[in-house]
Amino acid sequence: MYEKLTEMPSDWQVPDHDVRVLSPKISSDVLVIPVINEGQRIQNQLRNIHALKLGLDVIIADGGSTDGSLEPDFLASVGVRTLITKTGPGKLSAQLRCAYSWALLQGYEGIITVDGNGKDGMEALPEFRRLLTEGYMYIQGSRYRPGGEAENTPLSRTVGNRCVHAPMLSAAAGRWYSDTTNGFRGYSADYLNHPEVRPFRDCFDQYELLFYLTVRAGQLGLKTTETPVRRSYPLDEAVPTKIKGMKGNVDLLKQAIGAAMGRYKP
Repeated sequence: MYEKLTEMPSDWQVPDHDVRVLSPKISSDVLVIPVINEGQRIQNQLRNIHALKLGLDVIIADGGSTDGSLEPDFLASVGVRTLITKTGPGKLSAQLRCAYSWALLQGYEGIITVDGNGKDGMEALPEFRRLLTEGYMYIQGSRYRPGGEAENTPLSRTVGNRCVHAPMLSAAAGRWYSDTTNGFRGYSADYLNHPEVRPFRDCFDQYELLFYLTVRAGQLGLKTTETPVRRSYPLDEAVPTKIKGMKGNVDLLKQAIGAAMGRYKP
């Protein structure tokens, strides 16, 4: 176990960001939700989480939303503890570095992350927390595990994940993961603070951090597992995603290959 932090280490590279604390800390674990312009989807998701009454702190990691969905009064009404707004450069990995660094400095022992587009079943949150208390350092949510659900998943997503992404990252990790494109996952503070992980580096700017953290835990022989989750795509509307066009998908694949090939090892 690594010592709890009292100040940000000098070698951490974290983008500029604003922090707005809306309520006191109430839990040892925290749910981090990265989001940008998700409108009604993130609002409904937060209402659902609040209705579950889990006693779990929630951090919104905003990439710069302009749609009015993250007004502080609304966030406070649904139990969000903190709104962190990235003002520096970068995309998803940069948002996560802002939120994870703040969470670790707040002394959270476990960090759960889920996308903010409403596709994931929040009923899995208690199981993530249970696994964190059992000492798992990396927990991958999987719609393909027994008990999981894959609803209306586009065929291209299924093929890409099952035939390319999961086999490649699993081979690099030395552990089998069946759903490595799934953003529903959990990390222990000890994993993120591990001196051979070092997630707070500027090389994690786009989606690299998700892929890197998937493979690094297994490479270090840390305790990891998968847990079943539900992921549902809407039937009568466009697929909620921030990855656009051929270039976006090619860039994503390059980042995953980079993680598998060891490009981001410290």
